[in-house]
Amino acid sequence: MADNPVDAPFRVLVCDCEGTNPIDLKTIARGTGDPALSGSQLCRRQVDGFRAELGGDGPLLVGCTQEAPLFLELAGEAGFDGALRFVNIREKAGWAREGDRAGAKMAALIAEAMLDVGGPGTVTLSSDGVVLVLGRNDVALEAAQRLGRRMDVTLLLDGKAELTPPRTAEVPLFQGSVTQARGHLGAFELHIDGYAPARPAARDNVAFAAAGGEAAVSRCDIVLDLRGGTPLFPAPEKRDGYFNPDPRDPAAVARALFEITDLVGEFEKPRYVEYDAAICAHGRSGIAGCTRCLDNCPTGAIASTGETVAIDPFVCAGCGNCAGVCPTGAVRYTMPESDMVLMRLRTLLSTYRAAGGRDAALLLHDGGFGEDMIDALARHGDGLPANVVPVAVNETGQCGLETLLAARVFGARATAVLASPRTADELASVDAAAALSNHILAALGYDDGRAELIVADDPDVVAARLQTLATAQSDDAAPAAFHPVGRKRTLLQLALSALHAAAPAPVDEIALPDGAPFGTVDVDVDNCTLCLACVGACPANALRDDPDHPRLSFVETACVQCGLCARTCPEKVISLRPRLDFTGRARNPRTIKEEQPFECIRCGTPFATQSMIRSVMQRMSSHAMFADEQALNRLQMCADCRVIDMAEAGQDPMAAGERPRPRTTDDYLRARERGLDDDDDLA
Repeated sequence: MADNPVDAPFRVLVCDCEGTNPIDLKTIARGTGDPALSGSQLCRRQVDGFRAELGGDGPLLVGCTQEAPLFLELAGEAGFDGALRFVNIREKAGWAREGDRAGAKMAALIAEAMLDVGGPGTVTLSSDGVVLVLGRNDVALEAAQRLGRRMDVTLLLDGKAELTPPRTAEVPLFQGSVTQARGHLGAFELHIDGYAPARPAARDNVAFAAAGGEAAVSRCDIVLDLRGGTPLFPAPEKRDGYFNPDPRDPAAVARALFEITDLVGEFEKPRYVEYDAAICAHGRSGIAGCTRCLDNCPTGAIASTGETVAIDPFVCAGCGNCAGVCPTGAVRYTMPESDMVLMRLRTLLSTYRAAGGRDAALLLHDGGFGEDMIDALARHGDGLPANVVPVAVNETGQCGLETLLAARVFGARATAVLASPRTADELASVDAAAALSNHILAALGYDDGRAELIVADDPDVVAARLQTLATAQSDDAAPAAFHPVGRKRTLLQLALSALHAAAPAPVDEIALPDGAPFGTVDVDVDNCTLCLACVGACPANALRDDPDHPRLSFVETACVQCGLCARTCPEKVISLRPRLDFTGRARNPRTIKEEQPFECIRCGTPFATQSMIRSVMQRMSSHAMFADEQALNRLQMCADCRVIDMAEAGQDPMAAGERPRPRTTDDYLRARERGLDDDDDLA
């Protein structure tokens, strides 16, 4: 049996769904062991078999998701308190033109479903049902009145409204324009210009009192925006508590009203990402570095706080882009974390091979659009090819470089990420990861393992792309599968090392495009003063110093190419060079520059680097303060000797010159009597 880190063995129940879902029990047994129960209609005619299994020991895994509600109800009635899971082997395997050859894929899906993937933490959103409705016409008024029967509603009309005043003032009515909005379900804050209440004496058309001088602030739990214009928030469909239906679409407005009425109380929301500021490469000492997470967050949930960033878990919609592009692993996606995603890939592909499957291709998809597309292909088309193994992730944006490279290590001959065109503008990070993965594989001589992004909502287009994906074959050696333990950077190094070890055409170095998260730094050692400012700026500890000797060293595998060192260097002698170095020198500290310390010319105490003193002497030699040779020589002395030398030369090191006498009111009055300006000398 393949990798299956569960505490107790699952009892597996499979069903051929009245003969429509071909079950190859021998093939499944090769990958996962013999199923405990096999039937043809476990949800109806053979339901007693399921009830009998509820009385056994250990967790249950049922090969059906359509009838999961029924099975859960039966388990509750029987008092079953064990683990009960479900896996879709029908739409994803059996319901296909090649369904009779999909036994190995069924075994892989069953083995993956046995894994305990854990779950993220949560945050709590609280709503009292206070709603602000924005609009311009009677659509907004009608929506506000309908909501007002159950919730605390205020209507804000934007612009000149052509609206007959309501016969009964069921909801408060105001005028104003929203200039700024922030917040989330239970905690919205909107700034409103031109805020004014409706005049009760208005007759044929609604009218408003004169607007106040200052902008008003509205705090509410839910916002229903029926203006039909630009949304108040980026990615409005991802902002909890904000609804932006087209006011010309009555069905869309009705759906929004239905959802809003349920948003009263406390709601648990996953904390999708965790953030470790200690290894963040965003900035150091006021100098900006990496901004990948900020650039790729569609909801605006990430904000710069100077040297680090802040991620608002109440606004974060869990797209995973930030974790996918983070070069250091400071941002970690937790649904699940990267190492568990890789464990799932390893389990799927190793089980697929153990069951006799060949030339596996992975299809990474989300649980919404992706599941619907697979269902459509199974019900109305040829279904998935037998060797296309689907992998459901929470969001396709979480599929980073480590996922795509590890897929080839674990045996995938090709990998595709399926996404909806509605999210196309959020997939730049996935597209870049696929391009970089393909670049690395090609440079190592692999003819397969290519990754691609499929963005289409036409099932025929998706089916054609998947058929092409299914034909990927190669005689290239399979790398030794590593155990995916560690954070993102460790997982990347493990995958790269495995790929290089089995590469058809191994090379020691691969040049990478700008922006890649691997590389070296080139330093102009002749002009480097060993000030070590770059060491203090490096968030990944790639640049290092020696507390006992003037030395700058570099560990290439730790470098994330954030550029903070180059921006921090006062001499501007550092430049970045993206690359992959597979030799031992990339893993070990490499000395960039070292020299003997500069010793004080008076007492012999080491106090600086020779390069630094030479640079200071060269710069100060033309300065008026150091025209005297003795003053210039003091630059070559330690701090103590410099003070002693000044005292011996008759100079008071603490002298600050004569302090000017403060001017008083009498001084200014006397100056005016003499006809002088206030700043003229009175002496």
